[in-house]
Amino acid sequence: MAHPRRPPLLSLCLLLVFAAAANALHFYLDTNEKRCFIEELPTDTVVEGHYRALEWSETEQKYVENPNLGILVEVDELETGHNVVKTRGPSDGRFTFTSHDSGDHSICLSSNYGTSWFTATHIRLYLDIVVGSTKPDTEHDRSHVSELSQKLRDLNMKLEDIRREQQYQREREAAFRDLSESTNSRAVWYTLAQIGVLIATCAWQLRHLRRFFEDRKMH
Repeated sequence: MAHPRRPPLLSLCLLLVFAAAANALHFYLDTNEKRCFIEELPTDTVVEGHYRALEWSETEQKYVENPNLGILVEVDELETGHNVVKTRGPSDGRFTFTSHDSGDHSICLSSNYGTSWFTATHIRLYLDIVVGSTKPDTEHDRSHVSELSQKLRDLNMKLEDIRREQQYQREREAAFRDLSESTNSRAVWYTLAQIGVLIATCAWQLRHLRRFFEDRKMH
């Protein structure tokens, strides 16, 4: 029995749905401790982050929300050292930034204060990072456009993300190709120089031997 083939448009839609990169994790840190993550980003890419911090309660013996707990978020471009984001927010907050240059970006989070200035506290921090163009306000668009228009807009944004990623990969390939060609050219010139030195050395030795034997014959 023949199985029906999946329409090409449906396959493309499924591929684009998973095109945007999302990273969700949780980790632990102490008061004033900083934890950093490295994210490689193409140029003009929007990154959204959502964090939620819980503080350990000795009384309740579990991690609980603390309104006095604050989180410091810092984002730096590693290659240029440019600070992209430095914001201090509550225990549950969001941050958004756009990469101006392609390359590695450092995303660091730390707690800037706790329940006490003199005692250490332990924090469980949940972090969700989404890499890709930001989605438009769904609730706002729903009142103005149809559901089909919204899906088409999402697909266009995914295609733009893929185009930027491909452009970034082409730039990296071109840089690597230029480096390889430069290295090969230097290797060729170095080999030619070695051959020239060997030829000159052989010519000098032959000339020296010829004079030596001529002098022996004269004596």
